[in-house]
This record gives sequence, structure tokens and C-alpha cells, in this order.
Amino acid sequence: MEQLFNNTFSFNLQIARFDVPPQAIYPVFIIGALIYLFAVFCNVTILALIVTQQSLHKPMFYILFSLPLVDLIAITFAFPRVLMDIVTQTNMVYYPTCVLQGFVLHSYGGGVLFILAAMSFDRCIAICMPLRYNTIMSPYTVGGVIALAWGLDFSMIVVLFALQARFPKCKTFIFNVYCSNSALLQLSCAGDLTVNNVYGLAITGVMQGISVTIQLLSYVLILKTCLTNTQANARSKAINTCLAQIFTFVLFEIVSTFTILSSRFQNIPPIAQQISGLMIFTILPVVNPIIYGMKTREIRNTFIIVLKKRKVAFA
Repeated sequence: MEQLFNNTFSFNLQIARFDVPPQAIYPVFIIGALIYLFAVFCNVTILALIVTQQSLHKPMFYILFSLPLVDLIAITFAFPRVLMDIVTQTNMVYYPTCVLQGFVLHSYGGGVLFILAAMSFDRCIAICMPLRYNTIMSPYTVGGVIALAWGLDFSMIVVLFALQARFPKCKTFIFNVYCSNSALLQLSCAGDLTVNNVYGLAITGVMQGISVTIQLLSYVLILKTCLTNTQANARSKAINTCLAQIFTFVLFEIVSTFTILSSRFQNIPPIAQQISGLMIFTILPVVNPIIYGMKTREIRNTFIIVLKKRKVAFA
């Protein structure tokens, strides 16, 4: 372990400062805190509904459970520390904490892709083979699909961070407002980063390829089934079932692309790059539960029923 760190390396790292004017510090903190609390409330509500309501104890929602869970974890690991740094102006982070944050945030990106792929597979079976749905999507199958999604994600990210950890460290400045694999690599004294860069690009391509392929095939089969179905109500229900997942995937791709591109152009102001870097960990956790609350009929109806029961109880 000692060989991994140069004598000049300190476990107390300095992290980039969020460039906020002094007069805007507290307004930005309050707005950020409200956004975080709103995201926590929405995602915890979805999780609580799935856990407590018998009507949602179905394969579709067992798989969906992972999405608000990773959204909640991502925004919690990314956002509160940035808000605290804005107020305290300390801008320090402990090295193991930085590694943990980077690992969780990278796992989030892959996790969303694999979870959406698993959800599209579930909807494909439900719509294209409704009579065999309960047989195919048995508890063992659902458990296997969830385990495969998480397992693929974690195994790829573990290797990514293992490759990064092999280099000795001697620098102490994290160039972004949150920790990432690339920021941790910049702490290295020396070494050939080719393997790390190639592997990073490779797993990005593999994650995108697997997710896009599964979703594309699933929605093509679903569309084919909808076009051949003579019942208008069945077609409408099938399409509405998939809309939330499609919206989430498109939003994830747009935000991810914008984040990546913003870091590639040097003429973009630092604060714009910092905001865009946080977008993927803040926009999705805020928007996703709203999308699923509005577009998933079972969740929407269950939430309304629970609210009505609460009103009656307190009347």
C-alpha cells in the first residue's frame, strides 16, 4: 500500500471550488437544498409505495425498484457535499471518501442503463407474451435479471477503479467539484494511462451497446405487437406502459451527452462545466420519479389511494 503513494501525497485532498459569487452563496445553497429534499421525497415515496402496497408487488415494480434506489444514492453521494463546500468554502475531501464517491457515481451511470434494459425486457414479455408472462417472469427470473444488471455494472466498475488504484499518487488536487475515475487518475505521479483510457471507453461502449440493443429489440417487438393488435385499448395501454422508460432513457442520454461534451470544450466557463457535470446526478433523480408517477398508471392510482386513506385517517 505504501508503494502506491509518494511521500508528498496527503490523504486530505483539495477539490475544485464551485464558482459562486459571494452574494449568491446562500440563495444557491437554499435552492440546492430544496432540490435535494424534493428528489429524496419523490424517490423515497416511489420506493415506499412499491414496498408497502400489495398491488405493486409485481415483477415490473420489483425491477423498477432499483431505479429510484440508484437515483437516491447518486444524488445523496454527489449533491450534499457540493452544497456544504459552497457554504463552508473548505473544499477538502478525504482520499478514501473521494474513491467511494467516484465508485458510486460511476456505478450509477451503468446501473441506470442496465436497469432500463431489464425493464424493457420485462415489458416486452408482458406485452408480446401476456399469457406466459407469469411463467417466464417467475421470482427466480426476476431475481436473476436484477442480479445480472447489478453484477455486470459492479464488476466493470470494480475493474475500472482497480486499474486506477495501481498507480502511485503524489498530487492532491481534484479538478472537478465531485470525485470521478478521471479525477483520481490525475493524482498519479506518472505511468502509462493507455490501458485505463481504453478500458474506460470500452466499458462505456459495452454498457451502451447492451442497453441500447436490448431496449431497441424490446420496443421493436412491442411496436410490432401493438400494430397487429386490433384492440385500441390494448395498444394504448401497451404504449403508455413503455413511455416512461423511453422518456427516462432519452433524458439520460441527452444529459450524459451534454455532460461529456461540456468537458471537452475549453472555452466553456468553469461554472457551466461544473453545473453540467452535476446535471446527470441531479436532473434524473428529480425528474424520474415524476415521470413514473405520471406515466405509470398503477403507481399513480396507488399514490392517490394512499393519499385518500391518509385524509380519511386524519379527518
